[in-house]
Amino acid sequence: MMQLPALAALPVDLFVILAFALLVGGVVGSVTPLVPGGILSLAGVVVYWWASGFAEPNVFVLSGLLFVALIAVATDWLAGAVSAKAGGASTRTTVIATVVGLVGLVWGPLGFLLGTAGTVFVLELADGGEIEESARAAGVTLLGMLTSSVLQILLTAGVLVAMVGVFLL
Repeated sequence: MMQLPALAALPVDLFVILAFALLVGGVVGSVTPLVPGGILSLAGVVVYWWASGFAEPNVFVLSGLLFVALIAVATDWLAGAVSAKAGGASTRTTVIATVVGLVGLVWGPLGFLLGTAGTVFVLELADGGEIEESARAAGVTLLGMLTSSVLQILLTAGVLVAMVGVFLL
């Protein structure tokens, strides 16, 4: 049976604590609007790597973790726009809906989601789209934004779990 190292034997310093605070912040940021979860996870990995004297994680694991964190960043930044385009929205609608969604953050996450999807619906309808087509574009946009949050949670949590493994092993 594998034994975990004794807590007193673990090499914990201020930068390791900072690294794990960033990694936990990355997971929390994945569901919190305007908190860049992927970037926090990326920073946590880099801070830990630096604190270890560039020894842990090894270059192979480091590359994988950085790649996963960058995918989380891309998912965060591009999900709404990609979803709107996939739903059939025009580029103009996508850009305006993104801005309205950001303004909607004044009312919290619900304002962001409804502002973005509502704008897609209204602008696509105003551009001569049928109600069904406009609703589809808005629905795909909303679904894509919600799905991206789930994906970001999985990615940033995976980075955190891997880094716990690096720390303990």
